[in-house]
Amino acid sequence: MSTKQILHLQRTYGAQGTNGALTYDGDLVCHTIELPWRNNLRRLSCIPVGTYKLEKRTYTRHGEQIGIPAVLGREAILIHAANDAQKELLGCIAPVTKLTAEGCGTESRKALEKLKALVYSLWDMGEEVFLHIK
Repeated sequence: MSTKQILHLQRTYGAQGTNGALTYDGDLVCHTIELPWRNNLRRLSCIPVGTYKLEKRTYTRHGEQIGIPAVLGREAILIHAANDAQKELLGCIAPVTKLTAEGCGTESRKALEKLKALVYSLWDMGEEVFLHIK
C-alpha cells in the first residue's frame, strides 16, 4: 500500500524571481528558483501555492523529468535544470545548489540529480510523492 510522501517548498518572493528551500523530512534537499509571482500567468509566473502530486513525465526537450501535471490553468509544468529563471524558465521550478540572486542560482544539474534520486527512490518503493508549496 502506498503512502503519501511530501516535499515542502518554502518560498521567498522577489521582483526578479522567486527563491525557495525544498525540504523532505525536515532536511534541505536543494534550493529552488522560479519566475516572480505574476497571478499565475502562463509562461510568465511561478505556480500558485498549494499541494501538487508529482508524476514522471517525458518531454521532448528535457527527457524524463518530474512533472507537476495538475496546476490550474497551466500545462507541462516540470522540475528541470536552470540557473536563471528569467532566461530559462517558463513557469517551471528549477532546483539549484546555491542561490546567488532573486531567481538565480548555481549547479542546477547537480541539485536536480539529487532531487530526482530522492523522488525516484520513493516512486520505486510505490510511494505517491507530493509537493507542498507555501
